[in-house]
Amino acid sequence: MYLHTITVLAFVSLAPGFLPGPAQAQSDPAQPAVQNAASSPIGKVIAATGSVTIEHVNAVVVQANVGSQAGQAKVGDLVYQGDVVRTGADGRVSINFADDTSFNLSNNANMVLNEFVYDPKGKSNSTLFNLSKGAFTFVAGKIAKTGDMKIDTPVATMGIRGTTPHVEISEDGTAKFSTLIEEGKSKVAKKLGAAPPAQQLQQKPDQKLNLNICRGC
Repeated sequence: MYLHTITVLAFVSLAPGFLPGPAQAQSDPAQPAVQNAASSPIGKVIAATGSVTIEHVNAVVVQANVGSQAGQAKVGDLVYQGDVVRTGADGRVSINFADDTSFNLSNNANMVLNEFVYDPKGKSNSTLFNLSKGAFTFVAGKIAKTGDMKIDTPVATMGIRGTTPHVEISEDGTAKFSTLIEEGKSKVAKKLGAAPPAQQLQQKPDQKLNLNICRGC
């Protein structure tokens, strides 16, 4: 098996299994702020270093880092649809989701968990996450294989199907998309045509790419 790296560059002005079955609400008296933020958790923090915050839909902010201070969340805290995950200059966080998707956010990142619908027996599973800055690498889970998984960035909306992308948005507006693929089994495509391996593209600020990143498509 040969591994290749596919990279897409764009210039703009800036704007994964821990829960068996469907995501269900959990009751944990030790974490009332998290439990009150939403009814059904969609994932949990499995590792965090440095400054990491999770802002819930009701504006509750949880400090999710490695520390013993009172009131700080610890590894194992839950995340919910609508949460905003932010990392500081020294922050990194890993989150596992109910469909076995695993995300690793680097420092100075901002990601919104806009939508997460997952039922192992369902046919309408979907995910939509928004990354406005920073970098992340993730391993796609079950939704990417059978449903509709999208990652939205200021320069591109990516459809993900069974692969491992890396996305990085720098302060100067450069966005880099890359993925490891198996030779002959995967491709990265623009909406209007295929992008061969190792090809680099530059996109105008007033245009937005639609990328399909998939295995076997």
